[in-house]
Amino acid sequence: MLAAFMVGAPIPLAALGAASLLLITRRLKPSRVFRELDWTLLVFFSGLFITTGAIETTGLSQRLFALAEPIARQGTIALSAVAVILSNLVSNVPAVLLFRPFIPQLPNAQHAWLTLAMSTTFAGNLTLLGPVANLIVAEAARERGVHLSFAEYLRAGVPITLATLLLGAAWRGLTQ
Repeated sequence: MLAAFMVGAPIPLAALGAASLLLITRRLKPSRVFRELDWTLLVFFSGLFITTGAIETTGLSQRLFALAEPIARQGTIALSAVAVILSNLVSNVPAVLLFRPFIPQLPNAQHAWLTLAMSTTFAGNLTLLGPVANLIVAEAARERGVHLSFAEYLRAGVPITLATLLLGAAWRGLTQ
């Protein structure tokens, strides 16, 4: 995949080529690899991107950002707050995809992109729904007899998220 990137292949084609090579060159049969996939999680993750695409296609994202843009333009903390909320509604990766058309319109796009990267990453600590990785961990824990409730996660997630976001926003403010 790295070689494909270096010669300028499109990212999706490079990833597909690398995955295909791994499937045909492995000692494991592809059927065994496919049995190991967590299909429920894969469908859920796909659904997040389908939902995000629908939000963009229907114009709902434009209406949402028409409301959020004046807030986001108020600076690092405001942009971070909007990113945290959206990240916990649709997950952090789809949230970044929704921000994609709007960040270049902000006064300091580079600062906004870096703030968005920081805040959506830290937003993943807030709830079980922030990043899909939290759901993977919760599911793996459940399979081992450990129940991680939404409320239980919030008890740790809220203070961790607030502390890291405030530190990140302060750092972003200093480096602006």
